[in-house]
Amino acid sequence: MRSAFKGEAASLGQCGSLKRRDILLGTLGVAAAAVMGPYAVAEAREASVRIPASVVTDPPRAWGSEASPVMYPDPDVITIDKAFKDYINEAAAIRRLATGFGWLEGPAWSNEGQYLVFSDTGADTQYRLLWDDRRVTAFRRPSYNSNGNTFDFQGRQISTEQFYRRVVRWEHDGTMTVIADSFEGSGLNSPNDLVPHPDGSIWFTDPPYGDSLTEGRPDDAGGLSNPHGLLNAHIGSPAAVVAVKRRLPTNVYRWDTSGSLEVVVTEEQISNPNGICFSPDYKTLFVIGDDLRIRHGDSGPGVVYAFDVRGRTVGGQRIFTDMSVDGVHCDPDGMRADVFGNLWCSSAASLGYAGVLVYNAGGKLIGRIRLPEVCGNVAFGGPKRNVLFMCASQSLYVLPLETQGAAPG
Repeated sequence: MRSAFKGEAASLGQCGSLKRRDILLGTLGVAAAAVMGPYAVAEAREASVRIPASVVTDPPRAWGSEASPVMYPDPDVITIDKAFKDYINEAAAIRRLATGFGWLEGPAWSNEGQYLVFSDTGADTQYRLLWDDRRVTAFRRPSYNSNGNTFDFQGRQISTEQFYRRVVRWEHDGTMTVIADSFEGSGLNSPNDLVPHPDGSIWFTDPPYGDSLTEGRPDDAGGLSNPHGLLNAHIGSPAAVVAVKRRLPTNVYRWDTSGSLEVVVTEEQISNPNGICFSPDYKTLFVIGDDLRIRHGDSGPGVVYAFDVRGRTVGGQRIFTDMSVDGVHCDPDGMRADVFGNLWCSSAASLGYAGVLVYNAGGKLIGRIRLPEVCGNVAFGGPKRNVLFMCASQSLYVLPLETQGAAPG
């Protein structure tokens, strides 16, 4: 994960860049529509979606178990391009299935088990939502600060563990296999997100975000996250740990079924890589990372990069989207593609822009899903794989769609 609060603060700062004329037009449009009637209100709201209200919808909607009905189509599912209407179910609404967590990450759907796995990274717990009764229970505790989760083409769960700084696979017989924990003799930084390829390989990002007390463990004395040695990573540790100091650059790796690990995207190409996924045809790799054109200290605003997949390597790097809407930067964290090639990207931005941004295969924004919380990651699931699961800070949200996820997990 990337710090949600850092992204939100940046977005709040940029909200001030909205022109006074735009604000007046949006306000006048909604006011006029209020006089003309409910249908005009809906039209005015769609016409003025560039201006976020102080709440997500007006009047604010209830999100609890006793939530009041929502008008269809859901006013927080916003069409930017008419093509988006082909992928949404206008007789469905965003629902909050569970809340009360710390920071949710890594949703992944098991087709065989008909359940969703997701991580509360700081709480050191993986949870499972059972589809038949929507019941949420602790699945693995401790999870060793698991972040990203996925299922490979054999239905095995694969997770990143930030505490041990490794990628692991859970076998069908219940045993666990360490996929990767080092590269060329040095321990990995903090594997974050991962995605399977049909050839059996696993591609994953390795930023530094798990080298903290809350989301994993800091370096031992002298390391980049503990330069003065004041933090003791061994206090409260669930098991004996070996000394570790971060030494590797923040790369993107490809793990092969032979056991080999190779760098496919270097730190020079993308700093602090985060979310990762493939296009439906596996010809394009998408990676979230810092915009190297704009630097603030050792990081920059998050953007989505695209690469051409060339066998075991990639090339043709380009920015797919800078994740800016109406002058507001919507910091991305995780993403998934659907079967039509659309990219569904989480947005960590100010209220009114937090949620999910949807781009077509050409990188054009076609739709938005507004949530009352910063969104960290998304996944497709459900029996028909047409339900979008959204891990948003403290809560898990769902939205049935008229499209399907392009990959297992």
